[in-house]
Amino acid sequence: MLEILGSGLVTLWLEMVGLKIKPLEALDALAWQSSPGLVIAPDPNPVGANVVQGYLQGLITSKLVAQNLAESQGIWMQSGPMLMANHQGTTPLPAASLTKIATSLVAFKTWGPNHQFETLVSATGPIVNGVLQGDLVITGGGDPMLVWEEAIALGNTLNKMGIKQVKGNLVITGNFAMNFQRHPLLAGQIFKQALNSGTWTRPANFIHSIMPKGTPKPKVVIAGAVKVAAQPNPQQAVLIRHRSLPLKQLIKEMNVFSNNEMAEMLAESVGGAPVVQSTAARLARVPESEIQLINGSGLGPENRISPRAACAMLMAMQQEAVAHNLTIADLFPMSGFDHRGTMHARHMPAGTVMKTGTLRDVSALAGVMPTRDRGLVWFAILNRGTNVSGFRAGQDQLLQRLVQQLQVAPEVPAAITPHSTINSLPELGAANRNEVVFKS
Repeated sequence: MLEILGSGLVTLWLEMVGLKIKPLEALDALAWQSSPGLVIAPDPNPVGANVVQGYLQGLITSKLVAQNLAESQGIWMQSGPMLMANHQGTTPLPAASLTKIATSLVAFKTWGPNHQFETLVSATGPIVNGVLQGDLVITGGGDPMLVWEEAIALGNTLNKMGIKQVKGNLVITGNFAMNFQRHPLLAGQIFKQALNSGTWTRPANFIHSIMPKGTPKPKVVIAGAVKVAAQPNPQQAVLIRHRSLPLKQLIKEMNVFSNNEMAEMLAESVGGAPVVQSTAARLARVPESEIQLINGSGLGPENRISPRAACAMLMAMQQEAVAHNLTIADLFPMSGFDHRGTMHARHMPAGTVMKTGTLRDVSALAGVMPTRDRGLVWFAILNRGTNVSGFRAGQDQLLQRLVQQLQVAPEVPAAITPHSTINSLPELGAANRNEVVFKS
């Protein structure tokens, strides 16, 4: 993103792209640095508007939408403080998983990139000859990505502590999810299975097979049942403090796979949909009426975001990321770099950082694309209609046509270059995130 250090640079930048601007207006343009969604002036080059107009006409010609349904489509394109294209850009439309942009922004702002959610493993009795004489208690702290690998590592840590059996129950308290299952009883049953390799089925065995070579198979046999408690037992002693992956990795994984359960847990961690809605609007500096949310994931057409607000939130996300020596590509997938999740089978220009959104009758795409002639182009395309696959293909073609007109950037700018290696995976099941608290 353009760093504006003074009004002279603003004037220079705008003149470089063909727009003459008065010194007073250049001073006003300084506000753009602190107001990422602000538009100072329209782009004097009509290429963006022309490409979008052709795209909309193509939707009608191909019968993806009817002539009178063009208003159900929304588009916003912006380069720096210049508006390139606008169709229904300030109208809140069903946005599906573009909602996760708001959730990502607010969670990142609230917790910071290195925050780790804690899960406590405790005992209500002594350990005698490898047998815990009481209950094993799991107190969830909102970790949205406690999966097979993490639970296997916890089981191995318990084994290293000498615990082989639990005489009592497995008790679940707090905000606990396992394998994205947020119902505490069901989550607890999966966790109980993960601790005892003798009960593993194919999914757990497969995950273990792709963990680092030599990873032991845990065997913690729990004699009792899985119970859910509203409050932890005051007599329990903490055995292990498990820390989640850092938030920046959680956000990236959530957005790569557009994981709804992770999004719901992150939204809950900051206070729920109303807090996400109001905070995202404030950070993006758009009217709250342009961000209308009922949850943090985007499930349901009641989640409505304007194309302008989607772009402004992404620009605010970039600002927050840069403040922590990260880029937006550390938090969202990039074409030509990430080949997992919703990026699979898409044909967007290389170096495009994006977020998709899909419901039964919604297809949405928002992100930022590097070009030679306009630098970073921020875009949001929200389609309403039943031919979701047709909309996806059209979105990709729209971006391809635009980059043909504006020319491919010679290289991905440092401003949106990810810091991780290509197709890098998070280190799930890392034993160093299990802190042994209890000393026998």
